[in-house]
Amino acid sequence: MLAQGGLNGGLSSSYVEIGRGMSDSLAKDSRAADSLLKDTILSGLREMAADSVGHVPDSVREKVAAPDSIGAVVTDSVQTDSVAEDTAKVSKSVLDQPVEYTASDSVTFEAGLGNANLYGNSKVNYTNLELQADWITMNMDSSIVHAVGRPDSTGKVQNQPVFKQGSDQYEPERISYNFKTRKAFIDNVYTQQGDGFLISEESKRDAEGVMYVRHGKYTTCNAKHPHFYMALTRAKVRPGKDVVFGPAYLVVEDVPLPLAIPYGFFPFSKKYSSGFIMPTFGDESIRGFYLRDGGYYFAINDMIDLKLIGEIYTKGSWGLSTQSNYRKRYRFNGNFFLSYQNTVEGEKNMPDYSKSTSFKIQWTHRQDAKANPSQSFSASVNFATSNYERNNLTSMYNPENYTQSTRTSSVAYSKTFERIGLTLSSSFNLSQSIQDSSLSMTLPSLDITLARFYPFKRKKAAGKEKWYEKIALSYTGSLSNSIDTKEDLLFKSNLIKDWRNGMRHNVPISATFSLFNYINVTPEFRFTDRMYTHKVMKGWDEENQREVNDTIWGFQNVYNYDMSVSATTKLYGFYTPLFGKKIQTIRHVFTPTVSFNYAPDFGTSRYGYYASYVKTDKDGNVSTVSYSPYSGSLYGVPGRGKTGSVSMDISNNIEMKVRTKNDSVRKVSLIDELGANLSYNMAAERQPWSDLSMRVRIKTPWNYTFSMNAQFATYAYEFDENGRVQVGDRTEWSYGRFGRFQGMSQNLSYTFNNETFRKLFGWGKGRSEEVKETDGETDEEDVGDTNIDPDRKKSERAGAKKEPQKAEVDEDGYLKFQLPWSFTVSYGVTMSENTGAQIRVKKMRYPYKLTHTLNFSGNIRISDGWNLTYSSGYDFNYHRLSMTTASVSRDLHCFSMSASVVLSPYTSYNFTFSANASELADVLKWKKQSSYSSNIEWY
Repeated sequence: MLAQGGLNGGLSSSYVEIGRGMSDSLAKDSRAADSLLKDTILSGLREMAADSVGHVPDSVREKVAAPDSIGAVVTDSVQTDSVAEDTAKVSKSVLDQPVEYTASDSVTFEAGLGNANLYGNSKVNYTNLELQADWITMNMDSSIVHAVGRPDSTGKVQNQPVFKQGSDQYEPERISYNFKTRKAFIDNVYTQQGDGFLISEESKRDAEGVMYVRHGKYTTCNAKHPHFYMALTRAKVRPGKDVVFGPAYLVVEDVPLPLAIPYGFFPFSKKYSSGFIMPTFGDESIRGFYLRDGGYYFAINDMIDLKLIGEIYTKGSWGLSTQSNYRKRYRFNGNFFLSYQNTVEGEKNMPDYSKSTSFKIQWTHRQDAKANPSQSFSASVNFATSNYERNNLTSMYNPENYTQSTRTSSVAYSKTFERIGLTLSSSFNLSQSIQDSSLSMTLPSLDITLARFYPFKRKKAAGKEKWYEKIALSYTGSLSNSIDTKEDLLFKSNLIKDWRNGMRHNVPISATFSLFNYINVTPEFRFTDRMYTHKVMKGWDEENQREVNDTIWGFQNVYNYDMSVSATTKLYGFYTPLFGKKIQTIRHVFTPTVSFNYAPDFGTSRYGYYASYVKTDKDGNVSTVSYSPYSGSLYGVPGRGKTGSVSMDISNNIEMKVRTKNDSVRKVSLIDELGANLSYNMAAERQPWSDLSMRVRIKTPWNYTFSMNAQFATYAYEFDENGRVQVGDRTEWSYGRFGRFQGMSQNLSYTFNNETFRKLFGWGKGRSEEVKETDGETDEEDVGDTNIDPDRKKSERAGAKKEPQKAEVDEDGYLKFQLPWSFTVSYGVTMSENTGAQIRVKKMRYPYKLTHTLNFSGNIRISDGWNLTYSSGYDFNYHRLSMTTASVSRDLHCFSMSASVVLSPYTSYNFTFSANASELADVLKWKKQSSYSSNIEWY
């Protein structure tokens, strides 16, 4: 049965609808209670609504009339006054909106007391307020409602109260609410604030929604019985904004800890908010005590933020850093980091005293591919002075900073004009060597590319295509300005004298014709032009016995050209086995290519690209030295000597088709490619044959591709007049030997995991449940070298609740044992001629030497929450382990623990224990790491 009704502070009628199946006695009691309730309501109405002359307004009379429990209409017996309009004012205690209520079990009224009792899944609605409970009692006179859950036969409380008003929601054990004052008294309330949960024994709620709590608990653990909490003696809670509390102490596993604070503040915000960043305190033996990584976070808007942090040491060192992240949806995103350090080491006026400055800049910018298909801009800048990492405690014991030999940076912009096929692109490139602080910079680099077009093709084709319509033309232009220098000399360099600049144009003209319908012939003409701003003429200073340079400024033009023609075809061979049904067909594809290249000798005097001077040394020996005035230029100089070479290349591919068990056909690659290349220079006076280059690529069934390139020298070693070994003019073939193998370099790697042996040998295919491969923790954004605290990143992700998954069982119904793991091994081998050893005179061959590298890494997920990762290798040169690291992490539900150790060559360790929730990540955190400094984080 369902009971429902309405209450308007004594003005609205109240009725009870009773189902037909109710007993007569219950209906009788209900009608009697209803009659008493109406009498009480009418009496109150007369007192509140009657005016000075004792009449009741018509509006009130109409509202009073209502059907009783059996359908009769009850009316007031007060006579109507002759006055047409009512001048009485309604009492302020009257509610301005009706109170609606429902109950799934029953509704009873207490005669004389003005109380209404709602039983079973009861609900009361008033304006934006909603109250649900198993038992709700309403007092008609005082407008107070009480709600509580009721225990069942087992003692478990059913349908505890749920209080909702606007965006606020509470789940208390008991609540009393006043409709007029909008205040409430709540017992044992449980509510979520931000990513945390607030539990209080006693609390009062005012009309604005602010709660005043006594004996409360605040925790970020979502367990029913939290593993830890901050015990708050008293607190003030502004829902959705903050919690301010008085004396509080930490409780872990119901054990109070001697960690107390006199007062505190927890902010809550559904959007980004600004705030202070707590610093880290510690001691560093060289620079003294420090406060670092403290500052302020600016939440500018939803698209950009800014973090300013600093560090200061007692011996005079200091540093400032700024970091910003920005994102505009569907347009672009990126981050920026800039750090400056002023480092003072040692004591003043002492021999070990030193002062240095260093800085680091990082910028990453990515444009959404859909933002502008014809225009793109990207940036990846990572630059730091050579002493920055040494002075920075965050990166001091990061192994990557010691193994990283170079840093590269680039900023690129491109614009495409699709209608004419023109692309303009510009870039800034920087390569920095950490070892010797040298750098190579290109600023700017401008490229102009005109896509291939056919200048002689008719706009409206009629008849057969003419041969000249197949001629294609394209253009590529480059303008660059670069320098190779040291980082301390970069800003002291001269743009004209120290920087290399120039422009290059490439114009290829080509066409493709078909010969005998099977051979494709492609002639091509290539023209390259270089433009420089100066050239360097050299001479010999006989008096000082040194080479002198004379720079001649002015426009310099250097060009060259060459032409070629190539012919290629494809030959197919098929073999069908006579016996066996599994192999259907084997196909062999043979691709031969022959090409001829010609270029004139640009070293002749008529081009002026090469010059010479006469050198007389102190002993009177006279010699001629040849050089090129453009040898140091940006795009170089054309080579000397005429070229007329014939190149031959062959490529083989072998595949077969096999039938599977379900009678389908699958293609299997036996040899993906097996090829060789050799050329002969008809214009060369000596050694016209090139070395033989061979390549092989094989795809294995285990999703691994094996590839290798090898070089075989054509000409054999011989002794010169002085008994030294040199490459002679006689080929290895003339001795009846194949070309001399010069060496190869190969790297093999493979990852083993739970699925490896099942895939290789078919183990476990009959199981109904397959073990899923589980990886270690991974991050979406590969940021490379960054200064963002990984612990902070981890805490930001910790608020997300994990969906419970059903445990897997084996065929016998027992819990299936799972130990997800992966192991990656990488082996590299380089084979080369050991020219430092004694040559074997009989075959004129040097012995070979092997260089090995072995690296391995992996992870093991011991159980849910436990993850172990490791990496190491073996150094075959020093016969010892290379860089070895290991780390273990433990998810403790509301806390995370991680420990890492570096064993070789820089021994160090790092231990971190912190809360997962972002609100407590900087408060409940303990970090310890080894170094010549101690690092303490406490608050």
